[in-house]
Amino acid sequence: MNAPDRIEELLSATKDAFASGVLVQLKLGGYHGDEPDLKAVLVKKITTKAGEKYSFTWRYKTRDTIKNYSQSEALALLRKGLETEFRSAQLATTEFDMMFERNGAKIRLKRTEVEGREAPSTDHNRTKNRPLSETGKPWLQALGIAGKNGAVRNDAQDKFRQINKMVEIFAPLIAGLKSEPPLIVDMGAGKGYLDFVLYDYLATVVARPVRIVGVELREQLVSDGNATAKASGFDGLRFDAGTIAEFDTSGADAVIALHACDTATDDAIFKGISAGASLIAVAPCCHKQIRRQMEAGKADARLEPLLRHGIFVERQAEMVTDTLRALLLELNGYKTKVFEFVSDAHTPKNNLIVAEKDGRAGRDREAVLRQIAEIKTMFGIEQHYLEGLLGS
Repeated sequence: MNAPDRIEELLSATKDAFASGVLVQLKLGGYHGDEPDLKAVLVKKITTKAGEKYSFTWRYKTRDTIKNYSQSEALALLRKGLETEFRSAQLATTEFDMMFERNGAKIRLKRTEVEGREAPSTDHNRTKNRPLSETGKPWLQALGIAGKNGAVRNDAQDKFRQINKMVEIFAPLIAGLKSEPPLIVDMGAGKGYLDFVLYDYLATVVARPVRIVGVELREQLVSDGNATAKASGFDGLRFDAGTIAEFDTSGADAVIALHACDTATDDAIFKGISAGASLIAVAPCCHKQIRRQMEAGKADARLEPLLRHGIFVERQAEMVTDTLRALLLELNGYKTKVFEFVSDAHTPKNNLIVAEKDGRAGRDREAVLRQIAEIKTMFGIEQHYLEGLLGS
């Protein structure tokens, strides 16, 4: 049987499983196409008001995209992907598994019978499949997200969606850390929403031990967090009182700071760089340090229309501040990405800077330094606060 025939055999098996209601999932892996950060594609059957559809989950490094297709559209996408973009596929049904592997022109297809596996629900209108599905947890009640009856409070639905989104973003990043168990330091932890949901998810769903330290200035929140962690049996989670600038991050594999105000974000980045952390992730809030310099009137005169109004100055300050942060991280050996995070109930700031250490320090160093200098000159900036911390 030649390669196209094997692909058609897999597609035929998928189509039959879909039609007979025994399809569990089809997963495509080993992606080597043109889409940045695409890791895998998951395919399942759903039932919508428009009828039965193939639901594709396009799984990227830090996000998922879900699209539904008709059978003809789905099979065409799968055929193209299996021919050129994905090296492997795993078809799971309630009756058999089928493994597909492609190495150049050679294709291997293996079928294995299974027993006792149930097909998942295809109801598109059922409760959303969130990472945190069990709501009767003590820490959810302690943080005011769930009531005594274990149900999510009506006034905490947005927060519940937020912490689930946190898991979707941060769990894959932490999964890439090599240390066992990795140490994650959350700077400016507040009530510890991120810390509790990450610890719970990684411990109970992923079954990967982690150590998490939430750093918080307010001692009452630290005391409350430690009490809740103890009551929840989270031995690897603790909260320490202190400032971001003074906390010792030695040994940290990941440093995270969500909505640390103004230069506190830079303190967190600096602590992550100093610790040699493999992962640094910050969601900045306020950009006063750079804005003050821009408002001093030393920017390029051609930018005057962009800086004439206060709201535009604020947005430009946000963009310039975070661009310089990303460049300074690159200068210190990190690959950086900036993308939209999840909005917070108390701030519209929802950009996330993710930096993963990849040893790029020294590569294109002069080019990065030149970019930093040009941006500073254009906007009339004498020095970014992070530059001073790094001794740049």
